[in-house]
Amino acid sequence: MSTCLITGVAGFIGSSLARARLAAGDRVRGIDNFSTGKRENIAEILQQIDFRQVDLIDFSRVQHVCQGVDYILHQAAIPSVPRSVEDPLESNRANVDATVNLLVAAREAKVKRVVYAASSSAYGDSPTLPKREDMLPNPISPYAVAKLAGEHYMRAFWRCYGLETVSLRYFNVFGPRQDPASPYSGVLALFITRMLQGKTPTIFGDGQQSRDFTFVENIVHANHLALTAPGQEVAGQVFNVATGSRVDLNATFQILKKLTGYSGEVHYESERPGDVKHSQADLSLAKKHLGYEPTVGLEEGLQQTIEWYRRESAGVSA
Repeated sequence: MSTCLITGVAGFIGSSLARARLAAGDRVRGIDNFSTGKRENIAEILQQIDFRQVDLIDFSRVQHVCQGVDYILHQAAIPSVPRSVEDPLESNRANVDATVNLLVAAREAKVKRVVYAASSSAYGDSPTLPKREDMLPNPISPYAVAKLAGEHYMRAFWRCYGLETVSLRYFNVFGPRQDPASPYSGVLALFITRMLQGKTPTIFGDGQQSRDFTFVENIVHANHLALTAPGQEVAGQVFNVATGSRVDLNATFQILKKLTGYSGEVHYESERPGDVKHSQADLSLAKKHLGYEPTVGLEEGLQQTIEWYRRESAGVSA
């Protein structure tokens, strides 16, 4: 039985990973400082995991929490482009300094492998589609720069110290437990909750911007593969994790109207600085080296997510 440390365990991705690692028979240690994570996301599994409220900036505590750990799934971040534009110092602290602390502590503790939640925002606004891992990065927001720096640190710790690392570039993740209350939340969480309430959703821009929306179960699947793939195939490497397709926001709104029963329209506002126009992943490398294939498509993922929000609004435990 392995011990798996999940940073950001109270986030919607981290909490999904915790449930999956428990189901796989791992011992799960989870940390979170609750800057963006929510206690209710892990309430039902709290007695099954070794949870510690830790901020990754506190290096001595990070050293302690890494002791006895076999694998790390590093999800902790402040995952917001707009928030990073408003406060780049906070973004760097939470996304870069914290990652370096974790890597140093993991090396000292002789952790076997660190899997890092990288971001498709590293590609920036280059017009080439789909995005391939060998493309020159072109980050256009402080958040994107910070997440790309994390990738470089992952690769450097593999090359310099032999710490196995794998970076997974997530594309526009959505799913149950994503917080819709924050103005920095993912667009689908905001759309779904507003439409279920009969309120008008907002699109920033003309709605023609497209995204490779990726249901959280695909992210969970990719992390499992990244933990178990042979080191010679994946150590020090970066892989896209997505569906390999894209849909624009106007079309997404129409899909959600059908699934939610919303009968209103959408409100348009000006584009936000740092937002990328189009996003779509090339999955060739992930298929070849991880054996990754998306398991849940967009409409099925949206349906599952909508059902979860409906249960939550009705006060039914998920």
